[in-house]
Parts: sequence; C-alpha cells; structure tokens
Amino acid sequence: MMALPETTGTFRWTHISTRPALVCDALEPVARHFFTTRPWMLGRSIGADHTEGWREVAAAIDVEPGDLVRVHQVHGASVVVVRRRGAGDAAPGLPDADVLMTDDPAVALAIQTADCVPILIADRKTGAVAAAHAGWRGLAARVPTVAVDAIAREFGSRPEDLIAAVGPSISAARYEVDLDVLARFEQNGFSAEHIGRWFYDGERPGHWYFEGSQCARDQLEVAGVPPGQIHLAHLCTATHSDLLCSYRRDGRASGRMAAVIRRAGETVA
Repeated sequence: MMALPETTGTFRWTHISTRPALVCDALEPVARHFFTTRPWMLGRSIGADHTEGWREVAAAIDVEPGDLVRVHQVHGASVVVVRRRGAGDAAPGLPDADVLMTDDPAVALAIQTADCVPILIADRKTGAVAAAHAGWRGLAARVPTVAVDAIAREFGSRPEDLIAAVGPSISAARYEVDLDVLARFEQNGFSAEHIGRWFYDGERPGHWYFEGSQCARDQLEVAGVPPGQIHLAHLCTATHSDLLCSYRRDGRASGRMAAVIRRAGETVA
C-alpha cells in the first residue's frame, strides 16, 4: 500500500475498494462525498466516457451509473441544476458547464480535475449539494461565488448554512503563470488586496505564482460562507506524483481525478 501524505485540518484518508480517497470530516455529516486519487485513473480527458472507471465511482457513492451526473467542463462558470427525477427518467448527457447542483438524494454529482480546484458544497439545513470545477479561468469568472449564489437561488440555501470542502489542487510553488492570467483577474474587478494574496512574484520577469485554493477560499468567504466552514485540503497535485494527477507535471498523460458528492438522507440541524 502506497505511503499517503499527512493531511491537515478536517481532511483524512480512507480507502474505497482498496484505492485511496480523501474525505472532509466537516462535510461528511452533511453529504456523502470523496475526492479520488491517481490510482482510480479515470482517463486522460475531461468529460470522456471511461465507462468502467465511472461505474466504480458510482458504486462507491451508492448510485446507479446513470444517476452519477457529470458535465463537459469548459473552464467557465455555467451551472447545471439537477431536479428531482422520477423512476425511468433519462439521466442528462454532458452539457457544457463547470458547476452542478441538486437537492435530489437519488443522484450524485461529479467533476474532474488534474490541477484545477475541486469544490464540494453542502447545505446543512436544506440538504442541497453542489460540485464545482475551477481552473484559473473559472476562478477569474468567480466560479465559487457563482456556485454559492446559484444554490441560494435554486434551493433557498443561505451562505451561512453551507459547508465547503476544497480538494487537492496545484500549489503556487508549482504553478507559474504569465501576465495574461493576472490581467484577467484585474479586468474582472478583483481587489488589489485579493490579487496580492493570490499572486506571488515568479522567477521570470512578467510571471507570477498563483495560489488557486486560496483564491477559491477567499471567494467563498466573500460570498458569505463563514470562514470556519470552508475547509482546504492543502495537498499539491504536482508534488505527489504517485498519488495525485497533475496536467502541469505530466501533460496529456496525467489522467484525471474526481470530486463526488451526494445529498445525505437527513440534514443537520
């Protein structure tokens, strides 16, 4: 069995069908969920079929394969809302989007990452859940804020009732970006204070190191989620080569990981 890096905060390792997966203890009472790792090997492209791997993910979260809802991720901020479905209803296909949400306990939501920030959200009062994929483009488009606003609009959630788990993503130390990335955040109206928290001077002129997980955390907090209810895994995908998938490290051969969430049977008062 491979050695697993130490976790911080409320995250811990578990094993599902002998494969390592990450869970957040703060989120667990509110919603079933997990973040997969490289040994799951869900394929080399976002939104691709990889039927057998996804069957294993569906089984791990106790839903039928047709009730594991995914999207074709496009590094944007579009939202797919999954309403309650009756017996025999067809599962949706793979629409272009990067945020999914539902209040239906019969379905699970999944997004894929290989350096980008995976965000799982659950409402401890209404039971609604959301999964969001946010690379730098998605973060510049305010995906965390969009997710919080959408779950409030669609299911009546209040930000103060949300629990958010931000899974493994590439750390600033391994993620150097150029002026185009920094400029996108400036053009989209983020404050100089926040930009200063997310971008660090790079080793080359006109380059910066970008901390996506901190960016996600700050956006969730600005959207109204209490700081104590936002949990970060602090695991760098580019650092742990045997365990986590990283496109920046391995290119097209990197594989993908999944972040999966399903509404629990009962909500927490």
